[in-house]
Amino acid sequence: MITTDDTIVAIATASGVGAISIVRMSGKDALSISLKISKRINLIPRMATLSKVYDKEDDLIDEALLIYFKNPHSFTAEDIVEFQCHGGIAITNLILDTAIHFGCRLANAGEFSKRAYLNEKIDMSQAYAISKLIEARSEDAVKMLARQLKGELKDFVDEIRKDLLFILAYVEVSIDYAEEDLPADIYSQIEQKLLNTTLKLTNTLESSKRREGMIEGFKVAIIGKPNVGKSSLLNKLLNFDRAIVSTIAGTTRDTIEENIKIGTHIIKIVDTAGIREASDEIEQIGIQKSKEAIDEANIVIALFDNSRVYDNEDEQIQQLLQTSTKERIIILNKNDLENKFDKNKLLNIDLELNISKKLTNTTISNLIDKLEDILNKNSHTDDMTLVSKTQVISVEETLTNIKESSSILATGELEFFAYHIKEAMENISMITRPYENDQMLDVMFGEFCLGK
Repeated sequence: MITTDDTIVAIATASGVGAISIVRMSGKDALSISLKISKRINLIPRMATLSKVYDKEDDLIDEALLIYFKNPHSFTAEDIVEFQCHGGIAITNLILDTAIHFGCRLANAGEFSKRAYLNEKIDMSQAYAISKLIEARSEDAVKMLARQLKGELKDFVDEIRKDLLFILAYVEVSIDYAEEDLPADIYSQIEQKLLNTTLKLTNTLESSKRREGMIEGFKVAIIGKPNVGKSSLLNKLLNFDRAIVSTIAGTTRDTIEENIKIGTHIIKIVDTAGIREASDEIEQIGIQKSKEAIDEANIVIALFDNSRVYDNEDEQIQQLLQTSTKERIIILNKNDLENKFDKNKLLNIDLELNISKKLTNTTISNLIDKLEDILNKNSHTDDMTLVSKTQVISVEETLTNIKESSSILATGELEFFAYHIKEAMENISMITRPYENDQMLDVMFGEFCLGK
């Protein structure tokens, strides 16, 4: 265990008024400082103790539950004491100030998790899972992150590392101990392991990109030309008048974003400016933002007007849809008016609506059901999911080095091959814990009994 000279303290609950708040301290002096604050003789590990709490002037400030976690059986592997006091920023600040007065240092952001990592209580994948669990915007994300907290991603990375270690060990032996008898099929085994590893990592990368909205919230963009009913649809989904509705083209000049709950998901829905050829500079900026919203969205709802003839503006929207790989729902609006729109021009029509004050709950429910189906489809999968940009980059760089090594293997340039495999090892290990060269040596000498 890595020991630290200082003891850190922080408020562990969100600021504001609540039933309880938690002040947490960790370090070698956590127990002694807690005893000073509570004026107790001792605390029994893992037992909640109701105790009076005093400030640095010995004035009573609260009666709280104190819980002592003795090292190494704590989150950080250090002594930890938690003060579970009555909610309120004034009380928690008093306890915090008193702890600092008696020798604590205010913790830096993420420092408790950092100490847990340094003391090997968690790895980087679990640290990211803890961070993202707080931000999770869907029930599926919570369940997925809980599995990673238990080590699911760690097991996945360990499996990849094990195969790469096997490859690296045999190749290093081939380079350094050419006279050793190696299995006849060793190169075919290596090729198969490289192929399997590439497939696993590629599937993980693709799945993660499809599901990147699970944690921060899926984004849904409503697009269409002016006066097609985008703002009216947003208002219907929100069940209140968030966007201004007008017959004047270009009323919405900027994107409007609101969060709503669809099934078990909290999504961000974006009403965009109407897409058309605009001469007004402000409206042009709004239209550009609309196009950017499509790029950033996970799902695109495209509206077309049944009462107007299909025109160049509709064609422009169609082209945006055709060049996008995003999930989409195509809606033909104003179906209560005379049909002037050529439906054959559209890729497909998912719903025909009349988004007006007469829009029924059943009709809007059909759209919500379609959204929920797409969200569930992108959430429910057994594939491994990467939860941070850092993890995605690590996998991308691992794949790049594996592909480089595959092309080199056939040439027999084993030193270059080994270099790329080692780079791949280091890349994938960044997700959990950095690779150490001794691990490869253990495999080499354990498998081949070298030094005989």
